Amino acid sequence: MSTSSPVRLVVGLGNPGAEYNGTRHNVGFAVVDRLASEWGLAWQHEKAWHALRIKGEKAILVKPTSYMNRSGEPLQAIAQFYKIAPAEILVVLDDMALELGRLRLRPDGGTGGHNGLESIIVQFGTEEIPRLRVGIGAAPARGAVDYVLGRFFEEERPLVEKTISRAADAVKCAIDNGLLSAMNQFNKNPESEQPDDGPPKES
Repeated sequence: MSTSSPVRLVVGLGNPGAEYNGTRHNVGFAVVDRLASEWGLAWQHEKAWHALRIKGEKAILVKPTSYMNRSGEPLQAIAQFYKIAPAEILVVLDDMALELGRLRLRPDGGTGGHNGLESIIVQFGTEEIPRLRVGIGAAPARGAVDYVLGRFFEEERPLVEKTISRAADAVKCAIDNGLLSAMNQFNKNPESEQPDDGPPKES
């Protein structure tokens, strides 16, 4: 798929409600919240769309207020209203297959087992939707649900803060310079600055 389409809409994935604030599964919310703060803009509650929205100068930010597994419905409604194509959307989500601190931008691909991304792909009827995966670290052999719905450990917090900041920078780069430029810059191990080939290609 082409990586030349402009990014016009950025959606952070998460679950609504104070009980989910700061959880691993809500790192997508944390990234778009960081962007909102940097842009000095406040979230508007769009009840008809079941979403929080910010209309920025260069892109629209969205946080669905449906639960994670229904993220596609509000996103599609907003995209249709603003006439935004799937290739012009950037989905920000958590990924257990990536170490904490790693980012991976891709123009398309499968769900990787993520319910929010699956809802979006089903709703739009295409896998050609750009996404920014934010590493949250691997879950224990058992208890993946408790892991993603749990909060980061205290010793992880400095790296979490750094990762959220870097992810926000990746989104800004994608908006300003295009997805390919952001991929080239941010799909690297931040320690070595070498390209991150990561696990096998999404299926």
